Amino acid sequence: MKSNILYPSRISSLAKLNRLLSSEAYSNAKFFILVDENTYNQCLPLLISKVAALENAEFFEVPVGEEAKSLEVAAQLWGALLDSGADRNSLILNLGGGCVSDIGGFVAAGFKRGIRYINIPTTLVGMIDASVGGKTAVNVENAKNQVGFFHQPDAICIYPDFLDTLPDLEIVSGLFEMTKTLLLSDGQAFKSLTDALIGCSAYPLGVIKQYISQCVDFKQSVVDADPYDKSIRKMLNLGHTFGHAIESYMLEQKRAITHGVAVGIGLECALYLSTKKLGLAENTYSLLKKMLHHIVDFERFTLADTEHILSYMRKDKKNADGLILCVLLQEVGTPVIDVAVDENEIRDALLKFSKL
Repeated sequence: MKSNILYPSRISSLAKLNRLLSSEAYSNAKFFILVDENTYNQCLPLLISKVAALENAEFFEVPVGEEAKSLEVAAQLWGALLDSGADRNSLILNLGGGCVSDIGGFVAAGFKRGIRYINIPTTLVGMIDASVGGKTAVNVENAKNQVGFFHQPDAICIYPDFLDTLPDLEIVSGLFEMTKTLLLSDGQAFKSLTDALIGCSAYPLGVIKQYISQCVDFKQSVVDADPYDKSIRKMLNLGHTFGHAIESYMLEQKRAITHGVAVGIGLECALYLSTKKLGLAENTYSLLKKMLHHIVDFERFTLADTEHILSYMRKDKKNADGLILCVLLQEVGTPVIDVAVDENEIRDALLKFSKL
């Protein structure tokens, strides 16, 4: 099933969502809104005021961030749905960032063998990446996204003004996913965005919002071609083999890092290896590195840290035949999937990033 993407045009995307929920397709549906503490305070009142169809919806609150993505939270939500009389016609609306859409989609996929859901992303990461594609998952023992389903949302409602509620760190997190998408798809847009970011002391939200629909459309086109992640969809993991391992290790150590910042580090490591293994132009790697370090002061890793990160990379679900597999870049717009990277190359990339 292809998801319906609701963009703002001459009318608001929330008005389009109200029209959709008031249609015959949802006439027998009971609506449940999933929020975290942030979106309960910052976004839910606006959603209810703009979408009259949700006036009588029930809402459930989950923890902020990765703590929401657990089997324990999923079980609590399944119980709450049962207690509230949810049936197979019910609809879950995930109002939040990537963690909310991940757990909400996972719960929808499992409840009564699959009910409908809609993603209403409120973060930049959510809008351009996590809400699109139907991958739903929870974490197990700090390892990212180890249990999950492919379950496509009915719709994705993109309301860019939600970005105005975000702290700078959340904008930064989304910028790295946006950069990844442009590296995969559009060299001119990648250069234009990096030039704009390097030239600004603040985050130019007006510029950033211009690339949202382009990123969403590109990801949706890849998902349509490979919905179950068997071939070309793997390209979307550029930077993520390193990034997920970094994120898992930092979670274990209770050292704060966002998904997007971990992916930013992963992108730098992947492009460094791309110059070594695939002949990626050095200026592409240098431009990315300059932009990333202009945006944020990254965490640095010790030798001991790199070994712990490597241990998580060995558990990555994309590995095969005992090999750690990465997506690398031959040139902007030309990714190469399933590149075997040996452990010394991984150590080299992480230590190069940390300048040890």
